[in-house]
Amino acid sequence: MPDAAIETALAHWAPRLIQNGVDYNDLMATVARTRTWADWLPEWNRTADEQAEFAREADAAGHRLTAGQAWRRASVNRHFGKFVWMVDQDLAAEATRRSVQETMTALARLDPSGERLEVSLRDGTAYANLRRPPGAVRPPYVVIIPGLDSTKEEFFYFEQSFLDRGMATVSLDGPGQGETGLALPISAEYEVAVTPLLDLLATRTDLDHGRIGVAGVSLGGYYAPRAVAHEPRVAAVAGISGPFRFGDMWDDLPPMTRQTFVVKSGARDDEEGRRLALTLDLTGVCRNIAVPALYVTGKLDRLIPWQQTQRQADETPNGKFVLFPDGNHGVSNLPSKARPMIADWMADQLGVTG
Repeated sequence: MPDAAIETALAHWAPRLIQNGVDYNDLMATVARTRTWADWLPEWNRTADEQAEFAREADAAGHRLTAGQAWRRASVNRHFGKFVWMVDQDLAAEATRRSVQETMTALARLDPSGERLEVSLRDGTAYANLRRPPGAVRPPYVVIIPGLDSTKEEFFYFEQSFLDRGMATVSLDGPGQGETGLALPISAEYEVAVTPLLDLLATRTDLDHGRIGVAGVSLGGYYAPRAVAHEPRVAAVAGISGPFRFGDMWDDLPPMTRQTFVVKSGARDDEEGRRLALTLDLTGVCRNIAVPALYVTGKLDRLIPWQQTQRQADETPNGKFVLFPDGNHGVSNLPSKARPMIADWMADQLGVTG
């Protein structure tokens, strides 16, 4: 039988893995081989390597679509293998780098518009992936913000829900996230990444800078409204299962989630992690959001209580709250309902027709 940490991970995140592109059969095969939490990333690396080998064979045969799909599966398998896995930081960092490269290899085959961006921050560099809808001359765009230990490599299908409606996407690894997090710790002031990203994008003529949206998932549901409250260029924001004050539920978080925050924030121990988590606080912030704001969560969320997300909406002047009674964290068990609703709402706010 798998150990308690694996059972916890599956209970909280199995729907999220599948929603974001992990093949169900890959999930079942990997879990069947995994007995301890220490084995989790090595076994997911094995599964990812199998997909990567299949991708190389397809490339060699000239089957670019098949190869691109396999490279995408390899990337997301590897990403979720090191997701909240703090057992071996060197192995996790290598998986991060390989997942990044596999996503870029996949995009080269599946979406030629895919483009890697390097964003200069005050203390280092952040990284983002830009994708544009086919045939669009100057589309509006949505900045997509991951959560705790989530990354831009997780968002291929979430991006697609916006792309299908005529919006470009810019998925960002900010401080503490993905490859950016290899050098920069979590920052409660996430605008330190969003504002430089928008500055960089403002130099482009192939995007509509008068119609910018921001969407964040999980802890990204805190980062998104926080950034928009400090960034007047954004026209609409959507937060999914975000906390109002992250430290409030510290004692109730799964142990691997707390440990991940400790590591990614640069805290010395659990107590300092708690203190830093309490700085991720929207008190007095949401009232400064001057644009339409959508807050979405599930009533069955066991990570971030739904009342935390509702409080974001209640304290935002033009906030709208949507609660899915059967939804879990991120409403990842209801992607066919939640994602189209969020994307349609964003399209309406940004004036996208069709």
